[in-house]
Amino acid sequence: MKLGSDEHEVVIDGDTVTVDGATVRAHAESLAGTPITIVTIGGEVHRVIARRGEDRGQYDLSVAGYRIAAEALDERTRTIRRMAGASNRPAGPANLLAPMPGLIVRINVAAGDHVAPGQGLVVMEAMKMENELRATTSGRVRRVAVSAGSAVEKGAVLLELETES
Repeated sequence: MKLGSDEHEVVIDGDTVTVDGATVRAHAESLAGTPITIVTIGGEVHRVIARRGEDRGQYDLSVAGYRIAAEALDERTRTIRRMAGASNRPAGPANLLAPMPGLIVRINVAAGDHVAPGQGLVVMEAMKMENELRATTSGRVRRVAVSAGSAVEKGAVLLELETES
């Protein structure tokens, strides 16, 4: 499994999960009619919003106000992608896209601003909740594509980000 730029070996066996050699009991339960999954790891409970990415095995996760790009592939699929060169995408920040339809409440950056991983970029209201969308990598804001008060659809470009020169 790949979380951001970090790779981890994950083995799931029923309610037991082994991550990089450490074993813990875990359970996940989807909340019907919502994109929310309640994940229990050991004694900790987490609310996770997972959205499928563009490619098979790719997900955009929201956990405790942080956005994390994740890729979960079985060994066979990962090997095929490596051999085909599918994982050799250009490095650098991706544009910030709306993870769901909603209303833009606040924009915390402007064109030309430097952003760091985990930094809050845009606050949007969706499903009667405010969600702060955060940077997954460092970079620079090339263009702010929306303004406060704008209604956006899922997948709309909110910010264009680029690698700093």
